[in-house]
Amino acid sequence: MTDRDSGKPNPQAAIKDPDEWVTGEEPPTAAQESYLHTLAREAGEEVPEGLTKAEASRRIDELQAETGRGQ
Repeated sequence: MTDRDSGKPNPQAAIKDPDEWVTGEEPPTAAQESYLHTLAREAGEEVPEGLTKAEASRRIDELQAETGRGQ
């Protein structure tokens, strides 16, 4: 996506709130599961069972903030 005024790529324009995802209620992807477990292990936390794709995304964001990853 691009910024309409400058024509330059705007990475923020492509970011949607997980609550708005059409597929948000589906199970997490394999990549989400793997990264979520890595972050949880680093943070000394457990990963709850039965998360949706949207919930996993939010939890990844939280754990990235806790562990300092993703900055």
